[in-house]
Amino acid sequence: MIIVSDKAKERILELKKEEGRTENENIRVSVKGGGCSGLMYDLGFDGAQVETDHVFEDKGVKILVDRKSLLYLAGTTLEFTDGLNGKGFQFVNPNASRTCGCGESFSV
Repeated sequence: MIIVSDKAKERILELKKEEGRTENENIRVSVKGGGCSGLMYDLGFDGAQVETDHVFEDKGVKILVDRKSLLYLAGTTLEFTDGLNGKGFQFVNPNASRTCGCGESFSV
C-alpha cells in the first residue's frame, strides 16, 4: 500500500489539470538503480496499466507500481512540500535504511 498525503493529492490534481492529462492517466511510482544511495524513486503520469502492476488507490489517487518496485515501496507515504528547504514530492519510506540529502535516492 502507498499512502498519499492531502498536499500530494492536491498537487497531483493540479498537475494533471495543468498538463492536460486525461482521467485514464494515473501516477506510476517505481524504483530504479542509481543515485548517491544506490536506488532512486521515479514518479510520473502513465496511461498504460499492465497486467503485472499492483494498483493502489488513496484519497481518489490511483497509483500503479510494478512488482519489483513494490518490494521497496510497501508502506511508503507520498508527500508534497513547498517549504524553504525545497519544493516537490517526497517519499517517506519505512523500508529505507539510508537516504541521501535531497531525498531522491535511498538504500535498504
